[in-house]
Amino acid sequence: MALALAGCVATTPATDRPDRPVTATPRTSTTPSASAESQALAAYFAQIQNDFIAQGMLRTDGGGADAPFTDRMLTDNFIRIALFDEYERTAGGLVQREISSTLRRWTGPVRVGVNFGATVPESRRATDRARLASYLARLSSITGHPIALTDPATANFQVHIVNEDERRALAPAIRAFLPDLSPVEVMGLTNLPRSTYCIVYAVSEGSSSVYKRAFAVIRAEHPDLLRLSCMHEEIAQGLGLANDSPMARPSIFNDDEEYALLTRQDELMLKILYDPRLRPGMTAAEARPIVAEIAYELIGGES
Repeated sequence: MALALAGCVATTPATDRPDRPVTATPRTSTTPSASAESQALAAYFAQIQNDFIAQGMLRTDGGGADAPFTDRMLTDNFIRIALFDEYERTAGGLVQREISSTLRRWTGPVRVGVNFGATVPESRRATDRARLASYLARLSSITGHPIALTDPATANFQVHIVNEDERRALAPAIRAFLPDLSPVEVMGLTNLPRSTYCIVYAVSEGSSSVYKRAFAVIRAEHPDLLRLSCMHEEIAQGLGLANDSPMARPSIFNDDEEYALLTRQDELMLKILYDPRLRPGMTAAEARPIVAEIAYELIGGES
């Protein structure tokens, strides 16, 4: 089994004032209440989102005139993001260390199932499902690959939107879905530090470099934009853009949190990833000339 891990691990904004107003999500009488710890995290992430936005971060414009890129930059960013990993798998678990890898992607349909913790109210679930379905349709259109929302029972890409307590109880579900994960790796999904906003594991069989399953965790405590940002990043990374790069701009594959949602450059990287001229298992050296050709076709010498 080959495994890729990607997560949104962000730097806390410079300001983090506890007096920011927090809007609570309405709950029905049948929705269990979250624990005090989870409620405190919800207040914390609401403040974080407010501070990011106040600093001009979490942009949703897809990249404007202030963030130009050329075909060469697109090529370099694709190679760094698609053919390198953020984490290395060791006997002691996953270690955050960038290492070279091979091109990985799905060859079969991607069937995404969303699972909610009991504390997530139905109104919030309906919004999340609708946004996720719309985003998956967009990804399918970009890549030309079948990607769609489905019943969780038949999904090969599981998304769990859970609060702090519910995530800690996910181990049985993780082991059932990804039985080859080590106990340390399972713990890496259930015991997230507060600095990790969301995370995804994508798994291929043997040395095929073809993804077969993926498992994403998104914090239910996130307010609206951080929550949507996690959906955008983790699903795109679970499709094969597994790494982050500080050089990639405009891009969500950059831990500076400047952009919240998939940018134009991100769309082009996904289009390149699923171009039939590339194949799973390619090294960076093998892929680069083909990627450069595709990038030039997509944008020419545009800046």
